[in-house]
Amino acid sequence: MNRRTEEEILKFSRVNFAHRGLHTASAEVPENSLAAFRRAAEKGYGVELDVQLSKDGYVMVFHDDDLKRMTGKEGKIWDYTKDELQSLSLLGSKETIPLFEDVLNVLKEGAGPLIVELKTGPRNDELAEKTYAFLKTYPRTFCIESFNPFIVNWFRKHAPEVFRGQLATGAKDYASYPKPVQKALSGARLSFLNKPDFIAYNYQAPIPKHVEKLRKKGVLLIAWTVRKVADQPGAEKQFDSVIFEQHLPKLTY
Repeated sequence: MNRRTEEEILKFSRVNFAHRGLHTASAEVPENSLAAFRRAAEKGYGVELDVQLSKDGYVMVFHDDDLKRMTGKEGKIWDYTKDELQSLSLLGSKETIPLFEDVLNVLKEGAGPLIVELKTGPRNDELAEKTYAFLKTYPRTFCIESFNPFIVNWFRKHAPEVFRGQLATGAKDYASYPKPVQKALSGARLSFLNKPDFIAYNYQAPIPKHVEKLRKKGVLLIAWTVRKVADQPGAEKQFDSVIFEQHLPKLTY
């Protein structure tokens, strides 16, 4: 299944990625903020971030589709324009929701490899197209991932040179879906369609046999998200790379 060169694979192997930037437990440096990405770049960490579209079609860096937790505002991110979104404070700090292009300008100054998660929304193809357009000019190492297997497949079809990953978690986290769908999503069983280069899996969930089979065929296995210092060594031993949060592990291992 693995069609990548060893050199390409090694770029994403044994790397510790700062989840949503190197943010702090306090609101001083919020997740997915320019300040969090500057901290990560200054220390040389790999970085994971999330992108979605504003109402007027800008690629914004923000995790939740609902704005409430991070800004106190009701509604979805795609309900508001770029200017409206950038008027909102992240957790009451001086930081606001950044544009993807502004984040890339910060990260190119020194961050390690970049993982871009594309969130599912009402205009997935448009998000993929616009995200790819920015990434084509990004001078450093990057890859994309999504929980949505059809977004991953968009990159297989339209940008096959881009290293791509399927996000997944344990079946219980897909409880709202019928059992066959739970099995398909938790086991990354649409890999025959989107042919991922890596599976990013919830490190607290059991790894399904199908995912282990993919790994034996050369697909990387990346852990998300390790939040405890004590869990970092075990995750580094079990997974090919690790997405971490709220501590400072080695850059690579």
